Amino acid sequence: MRALVIGGGIGGPVAAMALRQAGIEAVVHEAYDRTAEGVGGALSIAPNGLAALAVVGLDDAVRAIGSPITSMAMRSWTGKTLGAFRSDPPQLMVWRADLYRVLHEEAARRGVETLLGKRFVGARSTGGGVVAEFADGTAATGDVLIGADGIRSAVRGVIDPAAPRPRHAGLLGFGARVEHSGLPSTGGRMDLVFGKRAFFGYQVLDDSSGGWFANLPHRTPMTAAEARATDSREWLRVLREAFAGDRVPALAMIDRVAPEDLVVTGSLEDIPSVPVWSRDRVVLIGDAAHATSPSSGQGASLAVESAVELAKCLRDLPYPEAFAAYERLRRARVERIIAMAARTNQDKAAGPVARVFRDLLMPVAMKFAKPDRFTWQFEHRIDWDAPVAA
Repeated sequence: MRALVIGGGIGGPVAAMALRQAGIEAVVHEAYDRTAEGVGGALSIAPNGLAALAVVGLDDAVRAIGSPITSMAMRSWTGKTLGAFRSDPPQLMVWRADLYRVLHEEAARRGVETLLGKRFVGARSTGGGVVAEFADGTAATGDVLIGADGIRSAVRGVIDPAAPRPRHAGLLGFGARVEHSGLPSTGGRMDLVFGKRAFFGYQVLDDSSGGWFANLPHRTPMTAAEARATDSREWLRVLREAFAGDRVPALAMIDRVAPEDLVVTGSLEDIPSVPVWSRDRVVLIGDAAHATSPSSGQGASLAVESAVELAKCLRDLPYPEAFAAYERLRRARVERIIAMAARTNQDKAAGPVARVFRDLLMPVAMKFAKPDRFTWQFEHRIDWDAPVAA
């Protein structure tokens, strides 16, 4: 079997490596004519994501570029702790550029071919296979085609022209790496701050380096390109204004960022449910199938899980039954996480009155919350050796 993987971000190379482990040849086709090294902000890899990476022998390489997150604390703008929980085993904070580099280096080492400048424009069946067509006039033939091309997936549009479009979460995303924060270490803790006007998350390492991200309420959606059309100096001014008066180190960390180092991602987006995940010989993984907003902390982990699970299904079943089994194993889990992240986004964008009620009620809710409120999503494991039933 030969698989055509469309999309060379996070899920694409992992899918190709998992497919090779399952005895299936895979080639990655990336739309851009350049690599994505140096692009992107911080993201977290949850314990379930690390476990999925371990299935294909990638966990140690990813741990080597990350910083452990052993606990998380939610705070109000006053610095008061609203709730906290430990992460055991730890989550991992990584920079997307580093994760991209490591995954592509490992894929190349394992013999996975990645072709750049292959922007997908269509697919057609040939009776015994599927042909992917690209904007440069070339084509590729395989037995199955896997869309790992993100939240604005072109493959999803081919499967279902009526597929839902991304939904604006009411927030814009920003972030930066800080080499010298001048702040004490948070000791492996990630602090998540519900500020008076915006949301701020940060972690400081033992050497005083670290990273932060901010979610700024914004009623109208903005693509990344639209947001980046505004000068970064202006965005830094807006962020300083948003966190002025908050009794947390937001301003101290923002002031350490040069304009050229600010990461601007545009709208936080999700898709609550994608009705059709596969058609004929074409199937979706990652954000193409189940786009959750960054507030879940699970986007990359879910993409890795789906890549591994799909490879396992294709190993054990003919593609129609494999696609059905894959969707049966994944849909309920990913849509539950998408819904949880959407509720978190509402808290982040709360108005003055809602903010007061949130800050009063959250400590009570956290105190009496059942342990599995958070842990169920981290405990998910994929048994690679167990056969998949139709």
